[in-house]
Amino acid sequence: MNNENLNTLELLKKLLKHVSTGSKFYQEKYAECGVNLNDVKSIDDFRKLPFTEKEELRSAYPLGLQSVPEEKIIRIHSSSGTTGSPVIIPYTEKDVNIWSEMMMRCYKMAGVTNKDRVQITPGYGLWTAGIGFQLGAEKLGAMTIPMGPGNTEKQLQMMIDLKTTVLASTSSYALLLAEEIKKKEINNKINLKIGVIGSERWSEKMRNRIESELGIESFDIYGLTEIYGPGIAIDCKCHFGMHYWSDHLLFEIIDPNTGENLPDGELGELVITTLTKEGAPLIRYRTRDLTRIIPEKCPCGSEYPRIDRILGRADDRIKIKGVNIYPGQIEDVISKISGASSEYQIILNRNEGRDSMIFRVEVVSLDDYKKEIIKNAIIKAFKTFIGISPDVECLNLGTLPRSEKKSKRVFDNRD
Repeated sequence: MNNENLNTLELLKKLLKHVSTGSKFYQEKYAECGVNLNDVKSIDDFRKLPFTEKEELRSAYPLGLQSVPEEKIIRIHSSSGTTGSPVIIPYTEKDVNIWSEMMMRCYKMAGVTNKDRVQITPGYGLWTAGIGFQLGAEKLGAMTIPMGPGNTEKQLQMMIDLKTTVLASTSSYALLLAEEIKKKEINNKINLKIGVIGSERWSEKMRNRIESELGIESFDIYGLTEIYGPGIAIDCKCHFGMHYWSDHLLFEIIDPNTGENLPDGELGELVITTLTKEGAPLIRYRTRDLTRIIPEKCPCGSEYPRIDRILGRADDRIKIKGVNIYPGQIEDVISKISGASSEYQIILNRNEGRDSMIFRVEVVSLDDYKKEIIKNAIIKAFKTFIGISPDVECLNLGTLPRSEKKSKRVFDNRD
C-alpha cells in the first residue's frame, strides 16, 4: 500500500471513530444494516459500507446529521428543498476553515492572487455558493466584491468602477453578463481576466462563447451543499479535468445501476466521503453526478488527482420513444453543428399516448435559408448520434430566457 492510501486509510479510521461516537444518523443507519465499523481494516473493507442517499439526508431534517455537540456548531447551510425537505448541513469552525482553504486553493489554481478583485454574483444566505466564494477570496487576500445575484445594471457599474478582474458566477449568469456587455458596447471598460464558474453543467460551446465575449479564461469549479459547497474541485490551466482535494475528500466512481466500484478511467457516478469533516460528515454519499477519475498525472504538475468535467446526472435522464437521453449527449450534438449556439430548450409533450420532442435552439444566423440548413443538420445529427428525430425550432440569439442562477432547459409536459 502506498503512502497516499495509508494516509487515506488513517483518515477513514478517524472518520469512522468520529461517526460511531458522535453521529446518531450513522449509528442508526449502520445498526439497521448490521454493519460493525470495527471490521473496516482496509479501503476495500470501507468500499463494502452502504451508500448514503439524498433521501436519507432529507429524512434527517432538521438537524439529524449533526455529529458534534451543539456548542461546536457555528453555522448551518441548506439545500433549496425544491424537490422535498431541504437538507441542513451544520458546520464547525474547523469545517469552515477547511472549506476556506479548499476555496483558496481553487482560486490559486485559476491564477487568482491577492492583487485581484473578485466580484461574487451567486446567492448568499442558506445557499453555500456566495459565502463559499467569499471565504476563499478573503483567505487569499483578494479584494472581495460581494454583489450576490441579480441587478445586472448594478453588477456592470461595479464591475467597471471597481475594475473587477475575477468573476465568480454560474455559467448562465456569466452568459447573461456577456450579452449585456456586448449590447451596451462597454467591452473596452471591462477589466475581467478570469472567470471561476460553476453550479451547473455547461457545454464547451457555451464556455467558448463566454470566454470570447468576456475576454476571460474560465475555470470550471465543482461543489455540493452536502459536501461543504463550491470549491471541492476545479480545473487548472490545462483545462482537462478538475483537480480535487484528496487530503479532505475520498472520491469513488461506481456503476449507477449496480453500485459496483469502477476502475479509474471508466465513466460512472461520483461517490464522495468527507475525510475531515466534523459537523455533518458523509460516508459514501451518492452525488448522482456522472464523471470519471482521470488516471494520468496532469501536465500542470499538481499532485492532486483529477475527475473529468461533470458529464450529466444519473437522474437527469430523458426517456422518449424508448430512447434514454442525457443533456450531455444533446450538448455534444449541437457542438458539432456550425451556426448553432449553446442555448437550447427541450419540450416534451404527449398526445393520445404518443410522445414528441420539440428542440428549440438559438442560432447565429438571421437568414431563413441558413436557419433551414442548420435545422436539417440538427435533425440529422440527432438521428445519427441519439436515435430520434425531434421537431426543431431555430431561434434568434437572445430569444430564450436567461437566468441569474441555473438555466432550466427541459420542460416535460407529459403526465
